[in-house]
Amino acid sequence: MKSSPPFAELSWSDDGQPFSTHFGDVYFSRESGLEETRHVFLHHNDLPQRWSALSGNARFCIGETGFGTGLNFLCAWQLWDELAPAGAHLHFVSSEKHPLATGDMQRALALWPELQPWAEQLLAQYGDLAPGWQQFSLAGGRVTLTLLIGDLLDTLPQLDASVDAWFLDGFAPSKNPDMWQAALYQQMARLSRSDATVATFTSVGEVRRGLQAAGFTMSKVKGFGRKREMLAGRMNALPDREWTAPWYQRPAAPPSNERTALVVGSGLAGCSTAFALARRGWQVTVIERHPTPAAEASGNAQGILYCKLSPHQTLLSRFVQTSYAYCLRLLHETLVQSESTWTACGVLQLSADQKERQRQQALAEQAYPHSFLHSVDAEQASAIAGLTVQRPGLFFPSAGWVNPPSLCQALLQHPNIRLQTNREALQLEQRDDQWHALDGQGRSIAHAAIAVICSAADSLRFSQSSHLPLKSIRGQITHLPATTQSHQLQTVLCAEGYISPARHGEHHLGASFRFDRLDSQPSAEENVENLKLLNKLSPALADALQPNTHDPATLTARASLRCTSPDYLPLIGPLNDAQAFAEDYAVLGKDASKKPQVPTAWYPGLYINAAHGSRGLVSCPLSGELIAAWIDNEPLPLPRDVAEAVHPSRFLLRQLIRGQ
Repeated sequence: MKSSPPFAELSWSDDGQPFSTHFGDVYFSRESGLEETRHVFLHHNDLPQRWSALSGNARFCIGETGFGTGLNFLCAWQLWDELAPAGAHLHFVSSEKHPLATGDMQRALALWPELQPWAEQLLAQYGDLAPGWQQFSLAGGRVTLTLLIGDLLDTLPQLDASVDAWFLDGFAPSKNPDMWQAALYQQMARLSRSDATVATFTSVGEVRRGLQAAGFTMSKVKGFGRKREMLAGRMNALPDREWTAPWYQRPAAPPSNERTALVVGSGLAGCSTAFALARRGWQVTVIERHPTPAAEASGNAQGILYCKLSPHQTLLSRFVQTSYAYCLRLLHETLVQSESTWTACGVLQLSADQKERQRQQALAEQAYPHSFLHSVDAEQASAIAGLTVQRPGLFFPSAGWVNPPSLCQALLQHPNIRLQTNREALQLEQRDDQWHALDGQGRSIAHAAIAVICSAADSLRFSQSSHLPLKSIRGQITHLPATTQSHQLQTVLCAEGYISPARHGEHHLGASFRFDRLDSQPSAEENVENLKLLNKLSPALADALQPNTHDPATLTARASLRCTSPDYLPLIGPLNDAQAFAEDYAVLGKDASKKPQVPTAWYPGLYINAAHGSRGLVSCPLSGELIAAWIDNEPLPLPRDVAEAVHPSRFLLRQLIRGQ
């Protein structure tokens, strides 16, 4: 039996107020939800005073329990726009077990015309939310919203953040006792800065004592409206920090306060990294050895928003799901749909065999919104595709195809980004707190306070990243002239391979995987292999395209090299000294259970973003956010275990433990 998506169950009063039928409680005061939020959460966290005193590049993080209608977030954002310096950045992290469906969110936010300018921006990116981490970049990057969709006692332990103020919201303790417990208060203490504040509408003694036991000094203060009292407080005594692996801890800030960044490479990883930093006020120089950006693996005419998931919620699956959702938001924000740029035409993932069908059915039975994915039979798949498809599968309605060079060009248009082409970096060297990219003659071609290597397998040329186990896999895409019949294809078809709807009179079919060749010269042999995929995808489409009438040697094709890692997850994060790592943590080679205290020898201000393989279109936009979060000490946009799964240090650790 299919489980229902975990949406909030609402009823609506005669005056349009939402009411939770599951918890039997209101979302906000019937007197004035706006004024209640301002009194309880903004005033009693001293936000007007604190934000008026912020410095130009300040970072401020709010943690919230219970996103609900988003009222608290919108009120905070409104106040932030009024008081915070233009260069400051607000990060709002909120947990929510039962998010509102899109229609309910629209109806709820219509209650507050005063918040319309902010609500419109949120609704432009908000959709029916799947469980997991959801990242929103708003106000041109000035505000970041991270929603943790799930039980907060599961999500908060995976959060990596430093919270300045807590909005302890949610339905009343008597209505929602599962939330209001010691485990929550302990997580709040773990995530708090030393001067963090907290405010909550309730004055229940058990809540006050629980927060005090966790290290907060709490007081009863005047409540809102007819509510006599509420609680407000401040972190008094941070808890003893549990041991955390030093190789996954945050590096210290680079020695220079200068907000300049150097990005090596202008493929999807490099452009996404540059864009994420530029939106946070960094002045970014991107260097590219070719005359144009996206000239290598990111240069295909049509990339597919492919989101292959596992019903077992593996680390890879969770990474891909969060990345996919963020990628779609970024596309809708930055790139107008057209035949040249991208089209959200949907993606049909057809089952190749019975085992694949069982995997797909298991996915469809999980708590995903219908608008995210749903199961289709062969007849339904045919109606979606526009021609006969003989297999059942999964349909991703919001997915589609993208022209990666168009996305790269759009990201590079940010005014804080400067692109330098025909510049090839062969070395990286730090001098006087600046990273310099050196050419073949040892001359500095660009420099900045931080540097991010986004050079795929060529990242191995730099001594600081030469130890990483990167490998190249050749892939070839075959271009097929569209016919009158093939133009009927309305969506992307995926199985063993994929084919896209026509773009400028061509379909793109692929892709090959070759480990024995590392050149980019198209081959007739790989065209033949790609053409064999057509019958498996759709015999009707094969008839329309008549692949047997094409000479494989003369078909247009494009070959390039994907970069991947042994575990097929990318490498996103700070880089450390491999030799120092082996020496400092040698004890792990004898006993992997040891907990070394030695700080990791990081290269100050040096990061890598590489090895996205065939998933780069989906994974690169969020990877830029992850790099920016590491650099700017923001909450990570991924659960901690997933962030560690893509961390560059993981391979040094594995090699040490395995005695390699």
